[in-house]
Amino acid sequence: MPLRFADISVATPTKDSLAARYQAIDALLDRGSRAEAVAAWDTVRREYDSWSALVGLRFQQDTADVAAKEARDYCDALSPDATGLEVAVKRRLLADADRAGLEQLVGAHAIRLWETDVTTFDPVIAKDLEEEAKLGARYTEILSAAKLEIDGQAVNLAGIEPFAQALDRETRHRAERVRWAFFEAHGAELDEIYDKLVKLRHAMALKLGYDSYIPLGYRRMRRVDYDAADVARYRDQVAEHVVPLIARVMEARRRENGWDRIRFWDESLTDSAGNPVPAGDHDFLVAQAQTMFDNMDKRLGDFYRLMNEGGFLDLKNREAKAGGGFCTSFPTHGVPFIFANFNGTDHDIKVFVHEMGHAFQNWESRHQPGIDYLWPTMEAAEINSMGLEFLSHPQMELMVGADAADRFRRMHLIDSLAFLPYGVCVDHFQHEIYARPDMTTDERHAVWHSLERRYMPWTDYGDIAYCEKGGRWQAKRHIYSLPFYYIDYTLALCCAMQFWVKSRRDYRRSLEAYIALCARGGSASFQDLVRSAGLVSPFAPGALAEVVSEAEKVLAA
Repeated sequence: MPLRFADISVATPTKDSLAARYQAIDALLDRGSRAEAVAAWDTVRREYDSWSALVGLRFQQDTADVAAKEARDYCDALSPDATGLEVAVKRRLLADADRAGLEQLVGAHAIRLWETDVTTFDPVIAKDLEEEAKLGARYTEILSAAKLEIDGQAVNLAGIEPFAQALDRETRHRAERVRWAFFEAHGAELDEIYDKLVKLRHAMALKLGYDSYIPLGYRRMRRVDYDAADVARYRDQVAEHVVPLIARVMEARRRENGWDRIRFWDESLTDSAGNPVPAGDHDFLVAQAQTMFDNMDKRLGDFYRLMNEGGFLDLKNREAKAGGGFCTSFPTHGVPFIFANFNGTDHDIKVFVHEMGHAFQNWESRHQPGIDYLWPTMEAAEINSMGLEFLSHPQMELMVGADAADRFRRMHLIDSLAFLPYGVCVDHFQHEIYARPDMTTDERHAVWHSLERRYMPWTDYGDIAYCEKGGRWQAKRHIYSLPFYYIDYTLALCCAMQFWVKSRRDYRRSLEAYIALCARGGSASFQDLVRSAGLVSPFAPGALAEVVSEAEKVLAA
């Protein structure tokens, strides 16, 4: 009988139950039964991660649900204990003199990951980790509770998006004023939360022997084959190759529309005829997606059918539901879950296909031998999500209609390229902040404002004063809850767009390379996975040159 989401149930662990299970693992290691101990440990980790994912998902689905909030608080409090037990086993295994035997049992890459993981935790920071989770949850609650009034309607932050992309310029302007009035009203608390997070993370880094949070942040992201210097050079590539292209695109948009200057609220209107939108509602898109994935590949079609029929999709926007989109998984059961907020814009298609890419990768790699290999590190994982966005291009007639498909493909290309400067701006901002954790609130806003001038010189906020003074970064959840994650989207996009270039020459070969990459899961490091798919590392000189050259040809057509 096919698995259904409603059937997924994982027992709630306690400190005592976790301690008892880890004592049993230690006993197996004491007896020399390493293979049996590693298998038992893998089972414990799968069960814990499934429970944690389920708790987190239920809170995101309804942030106003008291029981869901209490469960999340309990999970946040238990997490440092679980991490401590997990790290202790990693340390013990890494201390084993039979390194060759351990590598044969779990794989060389798992060992590299564990060597990174053990440098990120010590019981001395357990309470700090719990506080970090609480602060991140508070940020989510503030944004999820947003109630915005526009044109006689009450909407949340996801619901404002159709107004922000309206064909009417004044409606877009009004939407952005409403959006940023909310952030201005909550700005003091958002600044306070971030100040606490920055100082808390810096203090954790010092306790663990680092001189700042930056190296600790990289290690928490399990980055084993590149460092902050590599990322800085990549940001320079974006500034050199992509920023001038987007500046030209923005100027062309200004001329096409007859505006005296392009404003911030004009940036979201990629198509002068109006951004192409889905050709139907939620139910239409869900149904059309089945045909789309069936057309692309039987493996994709069969998997999507399992997800849809099993109830592993939550795509409708509703009150008190957390914003954004994500894919989570339950490694005890092998089937992932997609969460999104449809709002009637092109965003619905892009986010849905993006998260489907994550889900498909997790499904394809479910037979990897250990839990460390079920997901790649985040920058590699985002190749799977963004790659599917581009590989779905030939099917867009199904989603937006035949008349709008070419316009959608062009819009997606432009939006993807325009994202790169914003994405590296977010990353550069975080490097500056954590290098100087004692900055004042005003100094942080000034840093953002300065970096915008480098990476997005075309942005003109007009009378939206809160953005003009450097407050735009407060809307980015990753800056609060997932430090140093955001660059991963841009690194992956550099690779995903290479799939796009290749698919324009040999679609089937490109799709097969993509599916093979998904099946490798997290069995290798980022750059090794990139090379295995026949792609060029974003850190290689000129990595963006071919993509930009191909994009210029398409956009000039």
